[in-house]
Amino acid sequence: MTKIKNIVALAIFTSLIFACDDNNLRINPFADVDHISLAVSDNDSIVKFLNNHYYDTDVDSLKLLVTGKTALIDDNTKLKTMNVTENGIDYKLYVYVLREGDTGNDPDKGSPTKLDSVFVKYAGRTMSGETFSDFDFDSNTTGAWFNLLSVIKGWSYGYTKLKGGELKKDPNTGGVFNGPITYLNGGKGLLFIPSGLAYPSSNTQNYSSNLVDTNLLFFIDLLDFVPNTDHDNDGVASINEDVDNDGEVFNDDTDGDGFPNYFDVDDDGDGIFTKDEDANNDGDPSNDFSDPNNPTLPDYLNPDIN
Repeated sequence: MTKIKNIVALAIFTSLIFACDDNNLRINPFADVDHISLAVSDNDSIVKFLNNHYYDTDVDSLKLLVTGKTALIDDNTKLKTMNVTENGIDYKLYVYVLREGDTGNDPDKGSPTKLDSVFVKYAGRTMSGETFSDFDFDSNTTGAWFNLLSVIKGWSYGYTKLKGGELKKDPNTGGVFNGPITYLNGGKGLLFIPSGLAYPSSNTQNYSSNLVDTNLLFFIDLLDFVPNTDHDNDGVASINEDVDNDGEVFNDDTDGDGFPNYFDVDDDGDGIFTKDEDANNDGDPSNDFSDPNNPTLPDYLNPDIN
Protein backbone atom coordinates (compact mmCIF):
# COMPACT_ATOMS: atom_id res chain seq x y z
CA MET A 1 0.00 0.00 0.00
CA THR A 2 2.80 2.44 0.93
CA LYS A 3 4.52 1.90 -2.40
CA ILE A 4 1.28 2.52 -4.29
CA LYS A 5 0.62 5.72 -2.32
CA ASN A 6 4.12 7.00 -3.04
CA ILE A 7 3.82 6.28 -6.77
CA VAL A 8 0.45 8.06 -6.92
CA ALA A 9 1.84 11.02 -4.99
CA LEU A 10 4.84 11.27 -7.34
CA ALA A 11 2.54 11.30 -10.36
CA ILE A 12 0.42 14.01 -8.77
CA PHE A 13 3.41 16.19 -7.89
CA THR A 14 4.94 15.75 -11.36
CA SER A 15 1.68 16.75 -13.03
CA LEU A 16 1.50 19.87 -10.86
CA ILE A 17 5.00 20.90 -11.90
CA PHE A 18 4.23 20.21 -15.57
CA ALA A 19 1.03 22.23 -15.40
CA CYS A 20 2.97 25.23 -14.06
CA ASP A 21 5.58 25.18 -16.82
CA ASP A 22 5.55 28.34 -18.95
CA ASN A 23 5.22 26.22 -22.08
CA ASN A 24 1.92 24.84 -20.81
CA LEU A 25 0.16 28.06 -19.88
CA ARG A 26 -3.24 28.41 -21.54
CA ILE A 27 -5.54 31.34 -22.06
CA ASN A 28 -8.32 31.27 -19.50
CA PRO A 29 -11.67 31.07 -21.30
CA PHE A 30 -13.38 31.92 -18.00
CA ALA A 31 -11.28 35.02 -17.29
CA ASP A 32 -14.35 37.18 -16.61
CA VAL A 33 -15.76 34.89 -13.91
CA ASP A 34 -16.10 36.60 -10.53
CA HIS A 35 -15.38 33.64 -8.30
CA ILE A 36 -16.26 35.46 -5.09
CA SER A 37 -19.74 36.27 -6.39
CA LEU A 38 -20.01 32.77 -7.84
CA ALA A 39 -19.34 31.28 -4.40
CA VAL A 40 -22.26 33.28 -3.02
CA SER A 41 -24.66 32.29 -5.79
CA ASP A 42 -23.55 28.66 -5.60
CA ASN A 43 -24.34 28.59 -1.90
CA ASP A 44 -27.75 30.18 -2.53
CA SER A 45 -28.49 27.43 -5.06
CA ILE A 46 -27.41 24.64 -2.71
CA VAL A 47 -29.41 26.09 0.19
CA LYS A 48 -32.45 26.26 -2.07
CA PHE A 49 -31.97 22.59 -2.93
CA LEU A 50 -31.60 21.64 0.74
CA ASN A 51 -34.78 23.54 1.54
CA ASN A 52 -36.74 21.67 -1.12
CA HIS A 53 -35.61 18.09 -0.65
CA TYR A 54 -35.58 15.40 2.01
CA TYR A 55 -33.97 11.99 2.30
CA ASP A 56 -36.33 9.04 2.19
CA THR A 57 -34.62 6.33 4.22
CA ASP A 58 -37.26 3.77 3.22
CA VAL A 59 -36.09 3.81 -0.39
CA ASP A 60 -32.60 5.24 0.28
CA SER A 61 -33.08 8.19 -2.04
CA LEU A 62 -33.41 11.98 -2.27
CA LYS A 63 -36.91 13.27 -2.95
CA LEU A 64 -38.74 16.55 -3.35
CA LEU A 65 -40.08 17.80 -0.03
CA VAL A 66 -43.64 16.83 0.86
CA THR A 67 -45.82 17.64 3.84
CA GLY A 68 -44.79 15.78 6.97
CA LYS A 69 -41.15 15.34 5.96
CA THR A 70 -38.12 17.24 7.23
CA ALA A 71 -36.15 19.28 4.72
CA LEU A 72 -32.46 18.49 4.53
CA ILE A 73 -31.62 22.03 5.66
CA ASP A 74 -33.63 21.52 8.88
CA ASP A 75 -32.21 18.13 9.80
CA ASN A 76 -29.65 19.42 12.29
CA THR A 77 -28.75 15.96 13.52
CA LYS A 78 -27.47 14.88 10.12
CA LEU A 79 -26.57 17.97 8.09
CA LYS A 80 -23.07 19.28 8.77
CA THR A 81 -22.00 22.66 7.40
CA MET A 82 -18.28 23.20 6.85
CA ASN A 83 -16.74 26.62 6.29
CA VAL A 84 -13.86 26.20 3.88
CA THR A 85 -11.48 28.87 2.56
CA GLU A 86 -9.60 28.12 -0.64
CA ASN A 87 -7.52 30.66 -2.57
CA GLY A 88 -8.86 33.42 -0.35
CA ILE A 89 -12.50 32.63 -1.13
CA ASP A 90 -14.95 31.46 1.53
CA TYR A 91 -17.18 28.50 0.72
CA LYS A 92 -19.78 26.41 2.50
CA LEU A 93 -19.65 22.66 2.05
CA TYR A 94 -22.61 20.57 3.20
CA VAL A 95 -22.30 16.96 4.37
CA TYR A 96 -25.47 15.00 5.07
CA VAL A 97 -24.41 12.13 7.33
CA LEU A 98 -26.70 9.13 6.95
CA ARG A 99 -24.37 6.92 8.98
CA GLU A 100 -21.17 8.16 10.58
CA GLY A 101 -19.47 4.75 10.50
CA ASP A 102 -18.11 2.34 13.04
CA THR A 103 -14.55 0.99 12.96
CA GLY A 104 -15.47 -1.86 15.29
CA ASN A 105 -12.37 -3.33 16.91
CA ASP A 106 -10.35 -0.23 16.08
CA PRO A 107 -12.30 2.54 17.84
CA ASP A 108 -9.29 4.88 17.91
CA LYS A 109 -9.05 4.97 14.13
CA GLY A 110 -11.57 7.79 13.97
CA SER A 111 -12.11 9.77 10.77
CA PRO A 112 -9.65 10.41 7.93
CA THR A 113 -7.81 13.69 7.62
CA LYS A 114 -7.92 15.61 4.35
CA LEU A 115 -4.56 14.03 3.39
CA ASP A 116 -5.33 10.37 4.09
CA SER A 117 -5.98 7.57 1.62
CA VAL A 118 -9.59 6.34 1.52
CA PHE A 119 -11.38 3.30 0.11
CA VAL A 120 -14.79 4.45 -1.12
CA LYS A 121 -17.85 3.87 -3.22
CA TYR A 122 -19.48 6.90 -4.82
CA ALA A 123 -21.82 8.30 -7.45
CA GLY A 124 -21.65 11.89 -8.64
CA ARG A 125 -24.37 14.03 -10.22
CA THR A 126 -24.75 17.66 -11.16
CA MET A 127 -27.29 19.72 -9.25
CA SER A 128 -29.09 23.07 -9.20
CA GLY A 129 -31.43 24.84 -6.84
CA GLU A 130 -34.39 22.86 -8.16
CA THR A 131 -33.18 19.39 -8.98
CA PHE A 132 -30.26 17.08 -9.68
CA SER A 133 -29.40 15.16 -12.82
CA ASP A 134 -30.92 11.76 -13.53
CA PHE A 135 -27.60 10.16 -14.45
CA ASP A 136 -24.22 9.77 -12.77
CA PHE A 137 -21.35 11.55 -14.48
CA ASP A 138 -18.98 9.28 -12.54
CA SER A 139 -19.40 6.37 -10.13
CA ASN A 140 -17.77 3.34 -8.57
CA THR A 141 -19.97 0.71 -6.95
CA THR A 142 -17.27 -1.81 -6.02
CA GLY A 143 -14.82 0.41 -4.16
CA ALA A 144 -11.67 2.30 -5.12
CA TRP A 145 -8.70 3.83 -3.31
CA PHE A 146 -8.12 7.58 -3.51
CA ASN A 147 -5.75 9.92 -1.77
CA LEU A 148 -7.69 12.91 -0.47
CA LEU A 149 -4.79 15.16 -1.41
CA SER A 150 -5.37 14.45 -5.11
CA VAL A 151 -9.15 14.76 -5.42
CA ILE A 152 -11.52 17.72 -5.57
CA LYS A 153 -11.54 19.83 -2.40
CA GLY A 154 -15.15 18.93 -1.63
CA TRP A 155 -14.01 15.34 -1.15
CA SER A 156 -10.87 16.31 0.77
CA TYR A 157 -12.92 18.07 3.43
CA GLY A 158 -16.21 16.17 3.22
CA TYR A 159 -14.92 12.69 3.93
CA THR A 160 -13.48 13.90 7.25
CA LYS A 161 -17.04 13.88 8.63
CA LEU A 162 -17.34 10.09 8.24
CA LYS A 163 -15.61 7.07 9.72
CA GLY A 164 -14.49 3.94 7.96
CA GLY A 165 -16.01 0.52 8.52
CA GLU A 166 -14.62 -2.77 9.71
CA LEU A 167 -13.21 -5.49 7.49
CA LYS A 168 -15.37 -8.58 7.79
CA LYS A 169 -13.38 -11.61 8.92
CA ASP A 170 -14.20 -15.30 8.91
CA PRO A 171 -14.88 -16.55 12.48
CA ASN A 172 -14.22 -20.10 11.30
CA THR A 173 -10.55 -19.22 10.73
CA GLY A 174 -10.02 -17.50 14.05
CA GLY A 175 -10.92 -14.09 12.68
CA VAL A 176 -8.30 -14.23 9.93
CA PHE A 177 -9.38 -12.65 6.64
CA ASN A 178 -10.64 -15.24 4.19
CA GLY A 179 -12.80 -14.77 1.11
CA PRO A 180 -14.25 -11.75 -0.70
CA ILE A 181 -13.38 -8.36 0.79
CA THR A 182 -16.40 -7.03 2.68
CA TYR A 183 -16.64 -3.99 4.93
CA LEU A 184 -19.22 -3.59 7.66
CA ASN A 185 -20.75 -0.40 9.09
CA GLY A 186 -18.85 2.08 6.95
CA GLY A 187 -19.73 5.75 6.85
CA LYS A 188 -22.43 6.85 4.42
CA GLY A 189 -23.69 10.23 3.33
CA LEU A 190 -24.13 12.91 0.70
CA LEU A 191 -21.82 15.75 -0.27
CA PHE A 192 -23.29 19.00 -1.60
CA ILE A 193 -20.29 20.68 -3.19
CA PRO A 194 -20.10 24.27 -4.51
CA SER A 195 -18.31 24.60 -7.83
CA GLY A 196 -15.31 26.32 -6.24
CA LEU A 197 -14.59 23.14 -4.27
CA ALA A 198 -15.24 20.91 -7.29
CA TYR A 199 -13.97 21.85 -10.76
CA PRO A 200 -13.55 25.65 -10.66
CA SER A 201 -12.62 27.58 -13.79
CA SER A 202 -9.82 29.17 -11.77
CA ASN A 203 -7.96 25.87 -12.19
CA THR A 204 -6.55 25.55 -15.73
CA GLN A 205 -6.68 21.75 -15.46
CA ASN A 206 -10.49 21.90 -15.53
CA TYR A 207 -11.05 23.72 -18.83
CA SER A 208 -11.78 20.59 -20.82
CA SER A 209 -14.38 19.36 -18.34
CA ASN A 210 -18.10 19.96 -18.83
CA LEU A 211 -18.35 20.17 -15.03
CA VAL A 212 -16.52 23.50 -14.77
CA ASP A 213 -18.21 25.90 -12.30
CA THR A 214 -20.98 23.38 -11.62
CA ASN A 215 -22.36 22.42 -8.20
CA LEU A 216 -22.05 18.71 -7.54
CA LEU A 217 -23.87 16.11 -5.48
CA PHE A 218 -22.09 12.92 -4.42
CA PHE A 219 -23.59 9.85 -2.78
CA ILE A 220 -20.66 8.43 -0.82
CA ASP A 221 -19.67 5.40 1.25
CA LEU A 222 -16.43 5.39 3.24
CA LEU A 223 -15.44 1.74 3.59
CA ASP A 224 -11.93 2.10 4.99
CA PHE A 225 -8.97 4.48 5.14
CA VAL A 226 -5.27 4.55 5.93
CA PRO A 227 -4.71 6.84 8.92
CA ASN A 228 -1.68 9.13 8.99
CA THR A 229 -0.90 8.67 5.30
CA ASP A 230 2.79 9.41 4.72
CA HIS A 231 3.37 10.49 1.10
CA ASP A 232 7.16 10.46 1.25
CA ASN A 233 7.46 7.55 3.70
CA ASP A 234 9.76 9.57 5.96
CA GLY A 235 8.10 8.60 9.24
CA VAL A 236 6.13 11.84 9.62
CA ALA A 237 2.47 11.76 8.62
CA SER A 238 1.74 14.23 5.84
CA ILE A 239 -0.96 15.90 7.92
CA ASN A 240 1.77 16.76 10.46
CA GLU A 241 4.08 18.36 7.88
CA ASP A 242 2.15 21.63 7.92
CA VAL A 243 4.98 23.46 9.68
CA ASP A 244 3.38 26.92 9.60
CA ASN A 245 -0.01 25.54 10.71
CA ASP A 246 -1.93 27.35 7.99
CA GLY A 247 -3.90 24.28 6.96
CA GLU A 248 -1.87 23.62 3.80
CA VAL A 249 1.13 21.36 3.19
CA PHE A 250 2.04 22.67 -0.26
CA ASN A 251 3.77 25.80 1.06
CA ASP A 252 5.97 24.19 3.73
CA ASP A 253 9.48 23.74 2.38
CA THR A 254 11.96 23.92 5.25
CA ASP A 255 15.13 23.49 3.19
CA GLY A 256 13.92 25.56 0.22
CA ASP A 257 14.72 22.86 -2.34
CA GLY A 258 11.43 23.21 -4.21
CA PHE A 259 9.91 20.08 -2.69
CA PRO A 260 7.36 20.62 0.11
CA ASN A 261 8.08 18.76 3.33
CA TYR A 262 5.28 16.24 2.84
CA PHE A 263 7.08 15.16 -0.34
CA ASP A 264 10.68 15.56 0.80
CA VAL A 265 12.63 12.64 2.31
CA ASP A 266 15.18 15.07 3.79
CA ASP A 267 13.14 17.96 5.16
CA ASP A 268 15.99 20.10 6.49
CA GLY A 269 18.45 19.38 3.66
CA ASP A 270 21.26 18.24 5.97
CA GLY A 271 22.02 15.12 3.96
CA ILE A 272 20.34 12.80 6.46
CA PHE A 273 16.99 11.24 5.60
CA THR A 274 14.19 12.40 7.87
CA LYS A 275 13.39 8.82 8.85
CA ASP A 276 16.98 8.44 10.08
CA GLU A 277 16.73 11.45 12.40
CA ASP A 278 14.67 9.44 14.87
CA ALA A 279 17.07 9.59 17.82
CA ASN A 280 14.86 7.67 20.25
CA ASN A 281 13.95 5.04 17.64
CA ASP A 282 10.22 5.18 18.32
CA GLY A 283 9.32 5.51 14.63
CA ASP A 284 8.41 9.20 14.94
CA PRO A 285 11.12 11.74 13.99
CA SER A 286 8.91 14.63 15.07
CA ASN A 287 9.47 14.10 18.80
CA ASP A 288 13.27 14.16 18.83
CA PHE A 289 14.89 17.38 20.10
CA SER A 290 18.68 17.25 20.46
CA ASP A 291 19.71 20.91 20.08
CA PRO A 292 19.99 22.64 23.48
CA ASN A 293 20.16 25.97 21.67
CA ASN A 294 16.88 25.30 19.87
CA PRO A 295 14.96 22.88 22.13
CA THR A 296 11.57 23.28 20.41
CA LEU A 297 12.78 22.49 16.88
CA PRO A 298 12.69 18.76 16.04
CA ASP A 299 15.93 17.31 14.67
CA TYR A 300 14.43 16.46 11.29
CA LEU A 301 13.77 20.17 10.67
CA ASN A 302 17.07 21.33 12.19
CA PRO A 303 20.00 21.36 9.72
CA ASP A 304 22.42 21.84 12.62
CA ILE A 305 21.59 18.36 13.93
CA ASN A 306 22.61 15.41 11.78
